[in-house]
Amino acid sequence: MTNETIRLTQTVKGAGCAAKLSPGDLDRALCGLDLPVDPDLLVGLGQADDAGVYRVSDDLALVQTLDFFPPMVDDPYSFGQIAAANALSDIYAMGGVPKTAMNIVAFPAKTMEISILRAVIEGGLSKMREAGVVLVGGHTVEDSELKYGLSVTGYIHPDRILTKRNLQAGDRLILTKPLGTGIISTAIKAGLADQSLTDRVTKSMATLNRDAAMIMETFSVHACTDITGFGFLGHLAEMVVDSGHGVRISAADVPMYPEALEWADMGLIPAGAYNNRSFRGAFVDFGAGVPRMVQDLLFDPQTSGGLLIAVAAGEAERLVAALKEKGIDSAAIVGEVLAEPVDRIVVE
Repeated sequence: MTNETIRLTQTVKGAGCAAKLSPGDLDRALCGLDLPVDPDLLVGLGQADDAGVYRVSDDLALVQTLDFFPPMVDDPYSFGQIAAANALSDIYAMGGVPKTAMNIVAFPAKTMEISILRAVIEGGLSKMREAGVVLVGGHTVEDSELKYGLSVTGYIHPDRILTKRNLQAGDRLILTKPLGTGIISTAIKAGLADQSLTDRVTKSMATLNRDAAMIMETFSVHACTDITGFGFLGHLAEMVVDSGHGVRISAADVPMYPEALEWADMGLIPAGAYNNRSFRGAFVDFGAGVPRMVQDLLFDPQTSGGLLIAVAAGEAERLVAALKEKGIDSAAIVGEVLAEPVDRIVVE
Protein backbone atom coordinates (compact mmCIF):
# COMPACT_ATOMS: atom_id res chain seq x y z
CA MET A 1 0.00 0.00 0.00
CA THR A 2 1.45 3.37 -0.95
CA ASN A 3 1.41 6.47 1.22
CA GLU A 4 -1.20 7.97 -1.10
CA THR A 5 -3.62 5.08 -0.66
CA ILE A 6 -3.15 5.24 3.10
CA ARG A 7 -4.16 8.89 3.08
CA LEU A 8 -7.13 8.00 0.91
CA THR A 9 -8.77 5.90 3.60
CA GLN A 10 -7.61 7.98 6.53
CA THR A 11 -9.32 11.13 5.27
CA VAL A 12 -12.68 9.49 4.66
CA LYS A 13 -15.06 9.40 7.63
CA GLY A 14 -17.28 6.34 7.83
CA ALA A 15 -16.13 4.79 4.55
CA GLY A 16 -17.07 1.16 4.14
CA CYS A 17 -20.28 1.06 2.15
CA ALA A 18 -22.41 3.25 -0.04
CA ALA A 19 -24.67 5.01 2.46
CA LYS A 20 -28.10 6.15 1.33
CA LEU A 21 -30.95 8.10 2.81
CA SER A 22 -33.87 5.82 3.51
CA PRO A 23 -36.89 5.97 1.18
CA GLY A 24 -38.82 7.38 4.14
CA ASP A 25 -36.39 10.29 4.43
CA LEU A 26 -36.66 10.95 0.72
CA ASP A 27 -40.45 10.80 0.87
CA ARG A 28 -40.47 13.43 3.61
CA ALA A 29 -38.07 15.65 1.67
CA LEU A 30 -40.24 15.48 -1.48
CA CYS A 31 -43.64 15.58 0.20
CA GLY A 32 -45.80 18.40 -1.13
CA LEU A 33 -43.38 19.51 -3.84
CA ASP A 34 -44.88 20.44 -7.20
CA LEU A 35 -42.99 18.03 -9.45
CA PRO A 36 -43.08 18.52 -13.24
CA VAL A 37 -45.41 16.12 -15.08
CA ASP A 38 -44.79 14.69 -18.54
CA PRO A 39 -46.64 11.78 -20.18
CA ASP A 40 -43.36 10.57 -21.69
CA LEU A 41 -41.81 10.08 -18.25
CA LEU A 42 -42.33 6.32 -18.01
CA VAL A 43 -40.47 5.74 -14.75
CA GLY A 44 -39.88 8.63 -12.37
CA LEU A 45 -39.97 9.64 -8.72
CA GLY A 46 -43.46 8.25 -8.29
CA GLN A 47 -42.17 4.72 -8.80
CA ALA A 48 -38.84 4.90 -6.92
CA ASP A 49 -36.99 2.51 -9.21
CA ASP A 50 -33.30 2.00 -9.96
CA ALA A 51 -33.30 4.62 -12.74
CA GLY A 52 -35.62 7.05 -14.48
CA VAL A 53 -36.92 6.32 -17.98
CA TYR A 54 -38.03 8.98 -20.47
CA ARG A 55 -39.63 8.07 -23.83
CA VAL A 56 -38.11 9.82 -26.84
CA SER A 57 -40.06 7.92 -29.52
CA ASP A 58 -42.20 4.83 -29.94
CA ASP A 59 -39.10 2.62 -30.02
CA LEU A 60 -36.57 4.56 -27.96
CA ALA A 61 -36.37 5.72 -24.35
CA LEU A 62 -33.57 7.17 -22.24
CA VAL A 63 -32.59 5.50 -18.97
CA GLN A 64 -30.92 7.88 -16.51
CA THR A 65 -29.25 7.39 -13.14
CA LEU A 66 -26.71 8.97 -10.79
CA ASP A 67 -24.65 7.53 -7.96
CA PHE A 68 -21.52 8.54 -6.04
CA PHE A 69 -19.95 7.88 -2.65
CA PRO A 70 -16.69 7.90 -0.63
CA PRO A 71 -14.04 5.14 -0.91
CA MET A 72 -14.53 1.71 0.61
CA VAL A 73 -11.14 0.30 -0.48
CA ASP A 74 -7.61 1.66 -0.17
CA ASP A 75 -6.55 1.66 -3.81
CA PRO A 76 -7.83 4.76 -5.69
CA TYR A 77 -7.89 3.02 -9.10
CA SER A 78 -9.99 0.18 -7.69
CA PHE A 79 -12.27 2.69 -5.98
CA GLY A 80 -12.87 4.38 -9.34
CA GLN A 81 -13.71 1.03 -10.91
CA ILE A 82 -16.15 0.12 -8.14
CA ALA A 83 -17.91 3.49 -8.18
CA ALA A 84 -18.33 3.35 -11.96
CA ALA A 85 -19.57 -0.25 -11.94
CA ASN A 86 -22.05 0.66 -9.20
CA ALA A 87 -23.50 3.56 -11.20
CA LEU A 88 -23.68 1.58 -14.44
CA SER A 89 -25.52 -1.21 -12.63
CA ASP A 90 -28.73 0.81 -12.37
CA ILE A 91 -28.99 0.92 -16.16
CA TYR A 92 -28.45 -2.84 -16.43
CA ALA A 93 -31.06 -3.50 -13.74
CA MET A 94 -33.67 -1.67 -15.83
CA GLY A 95 -32.81 -3.78 -18.89
CA GLY A 96 -31.06 -0.86 -20.61
CA VAL A 97 -27.73 -0.35 -22.36
CA PRO A 98 -25.52 2.45 -20.95
CA LYS A 99 -24.17 4.88 -23.53
CA THR A 100 -22.83 8.09 -21.95
CA ALA A 101 -21.56 9.14 -18.54
CA MET A 102 -20.53 12.26 -16.64
CA ASN A 103 -18.08 12.26 -13.73
CA ILE A 104 -19.17 13.54 -10.31
CA VAL A 105 -16.21 14.36 -8.08
CA ALA A 106 -15.72 15.86 -4.62
CA PHE A 107 -12.00 16.23 -3.90
CA PRO A 108 -9.96 17.55 -0.94
CA ALA A 109 -7.40 19.40 -3.04
CA LYS A 110 -5.62 20.93 -0.05
CA THR A 111 -4.91 17.62 1.69
CA MET A 112 -4.72 15.00 -1.07
CA GLU A 113 -2.35 14.59 -4.03
CA ILE A 114 -3.91 15.21 -7.44
CA SER A 115 -2.40 11.89 -8.57
CA ILE A 116 -5.02 10.16 -6.42
CA LEU A 117 -7.82 11.88 -8.29
CA ARG A 118 -6.22 10.92 -11.58
CA ALA A 119 -6.06 7.26 -10.49
CA VAL A 120 -9.73 7.31 -9.40
CA ILE A 121 -10.81 8.73 -12.76
CA GLU A 122 -8.62 6.25 -14.63
CA GLY A 123 -10.32 3.42 -12.74
CA GLY A 124 -13.73 4.78 -13.69
CA LEU A 125 -12.67 5.13 -17.32
CA SER A 126 -11.56 1.50 -17.44
CA LYS A 127 -15.10 0.39 -16.57
CA MET A 128 -16.66 2.85 -19.01
CA ARG A 129 -14.51 1.45 -21.81
CA GLU A 130 -15.48 -2.09 -20.79
CA ALA A 131 -19.17 -1.10 -20.88
CA GLY A 132 -18.86 0.74 -24.21
CA VAL A 133 -19.71 4.04 -22.52
CA VAL A 134 -18.43 7.47 -23.59
CA LEU A 135 -17.43 10.05 -20.98
CA VAL A 136 -18.94 13.37 -22.06
CA GLY A 137 -18.02 15.64 -19.14
CA GLY A 138 -18.68 16.08 -15.45
CA HIS A 139 -18.41 18.35 -12.45
CA THR A 140 -15.82 18.65 -9.67
CA VAL A 141 -16.05 20.49 -6.35
CA GLU A 142 -13.61 20.86 -3.49
CA ASP A 143 -14.72 19.02 -0.37
CA SER A 144 -13.23 17.70 2.85
CA GLU A 145 -13.81 14.11 1.70
CA LEU A 146 -13.14 12.34 -1.57
CA LYS A 147 -16.28 11.17 -3.35
CA TYR A 148 -16.67 9.84 -6.89
CA GLY A 149 -19.36 8.46 -9.13
CA LEU A 150 -21.19 8.84 -12.41
CA SER A 151 -24.33 10.19 -13.96
CA VAL A 152 -25.19 7.64 -16.65
CA THR A 153 -27.58 7.71 -19.61
CA GLY A 154 -28.59 4.60 -21.51
CA TYR A 155 -31.04 3.38 -24.13
CA ILE A 156 -33.97 1.02 -23.90
CA HIS A 157 -37.09 0.13 -25.90
CA PRO A 158 -40.16 1.51 -24.07
CA ASP A 159 -41.81 -1.93 -24.17
CA ARG A 160 -38.83 -3.72 -22.62
CA ILE A 161 -38.34 -1.79 -19.40
CA LEU A 162 -37.68 -3.92 -16.33
CA THR A 163 -38.91 -2.42 -13.08
CA LYS A 164 -38.98 -3.64 -9.50
CA ARG A 165 -42.75 -3.82 -9.38
CA ASN A 166 -43.86 -6.64 -11.69
CA LEU A 167 -43.52 -9.79 -9.59
CA GLN A 168 -45.58 -12.77 -10.71
CA ALA A 169 -46.71 -15.55 -8.38
CA GLY A 170 -44.47 -18.57 -8.93
CA ASP A 171 -41.48 -16.57 -10.13
CA ARG A 172 -38.11 -17.70 -8.86
CA LEU A 173 -35.64 -15.14 -7.51
CA ILE A 174 -32.01 -15.31 -8.66
CA LEU A 175 -29.12 -13.41 -7.06
CA THR A 176 -25.91 -13.00 -9.07
CA LYS A 177 -23.30 -11.83 -6.49
CA PRO A 178 -22.61 -12.88 -2.90
CA LEU A 179 -23.60 -10.70 0.06
CA GLY A 180 -21.30 -9.27 2.70
CA THR A 181 -19.39 -6.44 1.01
CA GLY A 182 -20.56 -3.88 3.55
CA ILE A 183 -19.21 -5.90 6.47
CA ILE A 184 -16.01 -6.75 4.62
CA SER A 185 -15.48 -3.11 3.60
CA THR A 186 -15.78 -2.20 7.27
CA ALA A 187 -13.19 -4.88 8.06
CA ILE A 188 -10.89 -3.55 5.34
CA LYS A 189 -11.08 -0.07 6.81
CA ALA A 190 -10.28 -1.50 10.25
CA GLY A 191 -7.26 -3.39 8.89
CA LEU A 192 -8.79 -6.81 9.64
CA ALA A 193 -9.11 -8.20 6.10
CA ASP A 194 -6.11 -9.88 4.47
CA GLN A 195 -5.00 -8.97 0.96
CA SER A 196 -6.45 -12.10 -0.64
CA LEU A 197 -9.96 -11.36 0.62
CA THR A 198 -9.61 -7.66 -0.18
CA ASP A 199 -8.63 -8.51 -3.76
CA ARG A 200 -11.48 -11.00 -4.14
CA VAL A 201 -14.16 -8.64 -2.85
CA THR A 202 -12.74 -5.68 -4.77
CA LYS A 203 -12.89 -7.72 -7.99
CA SER A 204 -16.52 -8.62 -7.31
CA MET A 205 -17.55 -5.01 -6.61
CA ALA A 206 -15.70 -3.84 -9.74
CA THR A 207 -17.36 -6.47 -11.95
CA LEU A 208 -20.03 -5.06 -14.24
CA ASN A 209 -23.52 -6.54 -14.18
CA ARG A 210 -23.47 -6.28 -17.98
CA ASP A 211 -23.13 -10.01 -18.70
CA ALA A 212 -25.96 -10.92 -16.33
CA ALA A 213 -28.16 -8.24 -17.93
CA MET A 214 -27.40 -9.47 -21.44
CA ILE A 215 -28.12 -13.08 -20.53
CA MET A 216 -31.45 -12.35 -18.85
CA GLU A 217 -32.70 -10.61 -22.00
CA THR A 218 -33.48 -13.99 -23.56
CA PHE A 219 -35.49 -15.27 -20.58
CA SER A 220 -38.96 -14.48 -19.20
CA VAL A 221 -37.79 -11.98 -16.60
CA HIS A 222 -40.64 -10.07 -14.96
CA ALA A 223 -38.78 -7.80 -12.52
CA CYS A 224 -35.24 -6.87 -11.58
CA THR A 225 -33.23 -4.67 -9.25
CA ASP A 226 -29.60 -4.38 -8.16
CA ILE A 227 -28.55 -4.89 -4.56
CA THR A 228 -26.79 -1.83 -3.15
CA GLY A 229 -27.07 0.38 -0.06
CA PHE A 230 -30.42 -0.84 1.27
CA GLY A 231 -29.14 -4.41 1.42
CA PHE A 232 -30.70 -7.58 0.04
CA LEU A 233 -33.86 -7.43 2.15
CA GLY A 234 -34.21 -3.67 1.76
CA HIS A 235 -34.20 -3.83 -2.02
CA LEU A 236 -36.35 -6.96 -2.01
CA ALA A 237 -38.87 -5.09 0.15
CA GLU A 238 -39.05 -2.41 -2.55
CA MET A 239 -40.17 -5.16 -4.93
CA VAL A 240 -42.61 -6.81 -2.52
CA VAL A 241 -44.36 -4.10 -0.49
CA ASP A 242 -47.65 -3.06 -2.15
CA SER A 243 -47.08 -5.62 -4.91
CA GLY A 244 -49.97 -7.89 -3.95
CA HIS A 245 -47.50 -10.77 -3.53
CA GLY A 246 -45.23 -12.25 -0.92
CA VAL A 247 -41.79 -13.84 -1.12
CA ARG A 248 -40.15 -16.83 0.51
CA ILE A 249 -36.35 -16.77 0.80
CA SER A 250 -34.18 -19.78 1.58
CA ALA A 251 -31.36 -18.31 3.67
CA ALA A 252 -29.16 -21.36 3.05
CA ASP A 253 -29.30 -20.74 -0.71
CA VAL A 254 -28.29 -17.06 -0.59
CA PRO A 255 -24.62 -16.68 -1.63
CA MET A 256 -22.61 -15.01 1.16
CA TYR A 257 -18.94 -14.42 1.91
CA PRO A 258 -18.06 -16.80 4.76
CA GLU A 259 -15.64 -14.23 6.18
CA ALA A 260 -18.51 -11.74 6.42
CA LEU A 261 -20.54 -14.28 8.38
CA GLU A 262 -17.66 -14.69 10.83
CA TRP A 263 -17.32 -10.95 11.35
CA ALA A 264 -21.08 -10.56 11.68
CA ASP A 265 -21.02 -13.22 14.39
CA MET A 266 -18.38 -11.08 16.16
CA GLY A 267 -20.62 -8.00 15.91
CA LEU A 268 -18.69 -6.17 13.19
CA ILE A 269 -21.81 -4.71 11.58
CA PRO A 270 -21.90 -1.38 9.68
CA ALA A 271 -24.44 1.18 10.86
CA GLY A 272 -26.23 0.94 7.53
CA ALA A 273 -27.27 -2.64 8.29
CA TYR A 274 -29.03 -1.53 11.47
CA ASN A 275 -30.69 1.32 9.57
CA ASN A 276 -31.89 -1.08 6.89
CA ARG A 277 -33.33 -3.45 9.47
CA SER A 278 -35.03 -0.56 11.27
CA PHE A 279 -36.67 0.67 8.08
CA ARG A 280 -37.69 -2.62 6.43
CA GLY A 281 -37.55 -5.21 9.22
CA ALA A 282 -41.27 -4.90 9.89
CA PHE A 283 -41.98 -6.58 6.54
CA VAL A 284 -39.70 -9.57 7.20
CA ASP A 285 -40.54 -12.76 9.10
CA PHE A 286 -37.47 -14.81 10.08
CA GLY A 287 -37.78 -18.48 10.83
CA ALA A 288 -36.52 -19.68 14.20
CA GLY A 289 -33.59 -21.45 12.53
CA VAL A 290 -32.14 -18.35 10.82
CA PRO A 291 -29.11 -17.20 12.86
CA ARG A 292 -28.75 -13.54 13.74
CA MET A 293 -25.47 -13.28 11.78
CA VAL A 294 -27.29 -14.46 8.62
CA GLN A 295 -30.04 -11.95 9.25
CA ASP A 296 -27.42 -9.22 9.54
CA LEU A 297 -25.91 -10.15 6.18
CA LEU A 298 -29.32 -10.04 4.55
CA PHE A 299 -29.59 -6.40 5.72
CA ASP A 300 -25.91 -5.59 5.05
CA PRO A 301 -25.58 -2.52 2.77
CA GLN A 302 -23.85 -3.58 -0.44
CA THR A 303 -21.69 -1.63 -2.84
CA SER A 304 -21.99 -2.61 -6.51
CA GLY A 305 -23.83 -5.80 -5.62
CA GLY A 306 -25.46 -8.27 -7.96
CA LEU A 307 -28.76 -8.30 -9.78
CA LEU A 308 -31.85 -9.76 -8.12
CA ILE A 309 -33.91 -11.24 -10.93
CA ALA A 310 -37.51 -12.49 -10.86
CA VAL A 311 -37.91 -15.05 -13.66
CA ALA A 312 -40.61 -17.55 -14.64
CA ALA A 313 -40.23 -20.73 -12.60
CA GLY A 314 -39.75 -22.99 -15.61
CA GLU A 315 -36.77 -20.96 -16.82
CA ALA A 316 -34.96 -20.36 -13.54
CA GLU A 317 -32.61 -23.36 -13.68
CA ARG A 318 -31.66 -22.60 -17.27
CA LEU A 319 -30.99 -18.97 -16.43
CA VAL A 320 -28.70 -19.93 -13.54
CA ALA A 321 -26.87 -22.38 -15.82
CA ALA A 322 -26.42 -19.68 -18.47
CA LEU A 323 -25.09 -17.24 -15.86
CA LYS A 324 -22.61 -19.78 -14.53
CA GLU A 325 -21.48 -20.67 -18.05
CA LYS A 326 -20.59 -16.99 -18.50
CA GLY A 327 -18.47 -17.06 -15.33
CA ILE A 328 -21.05 -15.68 -12.88
CA ASP A 329 -20.29 -18.50 -10.48
CA SER A 330 -22.22 -17.21 -7.47
CA ALA A 331 -25.56 -17.06 -9.29
CA ALA A 332 -28.21 -18.97 -7.36
CA ILE A 333 -31.96 -19.39 -6.95
CA VAL A 334 -32.62 -17.89 -3.53
CA GLY A 335 -36.40 -17.83 -3.27
CA GLU A 336 -39.79 -17.67 -4.91
CA VAL A 337 -42.71 -15.28 -5.28
CA LEU A 338 -45.90 -16.32 -3.48
CA ALA A 339 -49.54 -15.34 -3.83
CA GLU A 340 -49.57 -14.89 -0.04
CA PRO A 341 -48.78 -13.75 2.60
CA VAL A 342 -49.22 -10.46 0.76
CA ASP A 343 -46.47 -7.85 1.19
CA ARG A 344 -44.41 -10.16 3.42
CA ILE A 345 -40.90 -11.57 3.10
CA VAL A 346 -40.54 -14.95 4.80
CA VAL A 347 -36.95 -16.03 5.41
CA GLU A 348 -36.55 -19.71 6.26
